[in-house]
Amino acid sequence: MINLLIIFVVSFVLSTALMPAVKRVLTKLSVNQTILNYVTNHKDKNGTTTMGGVLFILSTLPLALIFIKFNWQWFTAYLVAAFLGVLGFMDDFLKIKYKQNLGLRPYQKIIGQFGIALVFAIFIFLTVGGKVFVPFTYKTIDLKFFVIPLVIFVVIACTNSVNLTDGLDALAGVVTIVYLVAFSIICALVSNKLYLAGETGQAITNLYNINQLNMLFIGAIMGFLFFNTSKASIFMGDVGSLCLGGYIASSACLVGQPLIIPILGFCFVFSAISVILQVAVFKLKHKRLFKMAPFHHHLQLSNLSEPKIVYLYSTITVITSVITIIFYLL
Repeated sequence: MINLLIIFVVSFVLSTALMPAVKRVLTKLSVNQTILNYVTNHKDKNGTTTMGGVLFILSTLPLALIFIKFNWQWFTAYLVAAFLGVLGFMDDFLKIKYKQNLGLRPYQKIIGQFGIALVFAIFIFLTVGGKVFVPFTYKTIDLKFFVIPLVIFVVIACTNSVNLTDGLDALAGVVTIVYLVAFSIICALVSNKLYLAGETGQAITNLYNINQLNMLFIGAIMGFLFFNTSKASIFMGDVGSLCLGGYIASSACLVGQPLIIPILGFCFVFSAISVILQVAVFKLKHKRLFKMAPFHHHLQLSNLSEPKIVYLYSTITVITSVITIIFYLL
């Protein structure tokens, strides 16, 4: 526990110290966000420095190599987050270069995400196996080869869900922190259960290593939020949201917990579902279900302030997290 606290504090201090320098460099390079014309509520955000999420990739790796005993399991989970962050970097770069809010084409993003997810899914199958935990329990089911399509789906779905949630100041960052804290507690409980059952193998090692990575990412995000809370002076960009989405997915899959993501990360899932519903209803009935999708924009157009929306989403995530943890304690 003390070691995890030290890792968190060091990550937070490093992130907080590096963020001003990262912001200065990005501002000097004119790495600014272009806001879509129809997003009228965000007109005042046009030109805000973006791509601050590059900090998540740069600050966590050296600390991970210092604090975590190297093995390919946790490092591959980190690489998934980093490579998806690079994909987001390419998307951000094109937006900035052409001064519009359209970067990579949707099919280009999906191809990139699928390639990364496929390699990771095969790695999981070959090194960790097909066992996944049943939510709210310590029981596992062996999906065998079918864990590969599950991991691919989880990585792509989670990456895009977090990306869609990143639409308001601090929203994706705060919800991710709450998610990772709850996920860390569950990993600790599962690890303790396995230890008491006589398990001393790779499963416990992976759980502890992922908890160390969790602390690194929580610290990095908290340092970033100093500059991203309303009114934000810098955005994380797709490089940040895709990195965080990739990490949430890869870390959960590595420890056999992909099915816990839609529970702890309900707000991420709902962001994606709201977009799907909006498109489906518009195509079928030629009218909008929400004023704007994802749903947080609907709330904003309903005159709910950004801080209140962030509070609502984080509170919902806290509630789902507490309920889930209680089930593990029963």
